[in-house]
Amino acid sequence: MFRNILAAALAAAGIAIGAWSFIAPDRTGPVSADGMSPQEFSRESPLLLPGILATIYEAFSQTEEAEIYDRLAKVAAGPALEQLYLERVGAMAGGGLNPDQEIHEVSLLGMSARRNGDLVDITARWRVLGVVGHAEHMHMRGNAYAADLTMAADQGAWKITGFSLTEVDRSDAGTLERNADAPPAGDGS
Repeated sequence: MFRNILAAALAAAGIAIGAWSFIAPDRTGPVSADGMSPQEFSRESPLLLPGILATIYEAFSQTEEAEIYDRLAKVAAGPALEQLYLERVGAMAGGGLNPDQEIHEVSLLGMSARRNGDLVDITARWRVLGVVGHAEHMHMRGNAYAADLTMAADQGAWKITGFSLTEVDRSDAGTLERNADAPPAGDGS
């Protein structure tokens, strides 16, 4: 039953987002800078940014520090790499960002990009849809984020070199479903 609910929610989210929706696995990983000028990257960024963001969430799902860093380094460099890595590792140490999560979709809700010399400045808003599991229940989450990003060519790929989160909207936090193998409610075990 939960899979049917999840499938219906994913379909509804995809329809609502329309042409701006990009499924995360389609375009993950670094974006080659070989032959792609800042102007070309700026023009293509609506197609490329969802994959870059999906790679960040893929890195956040890792539990080993070296794996987190290596995956983030595919799409981030300099201060942005350090910031994202420290936020993830800090959340792990504080008990946040449960690794028992599955990201289903990263959808670009809107963005603007402009060339700034050899850099590209992006203001973006995106939504992440996924499932976070706990011992007795699962949450379907649909959080929205906004950030100012600076993109630069680094070691043959376009990477995030500046990252400033400007908004977090958790108002669409999803639904609660009890796990099938969870003890009955009120059992206390």
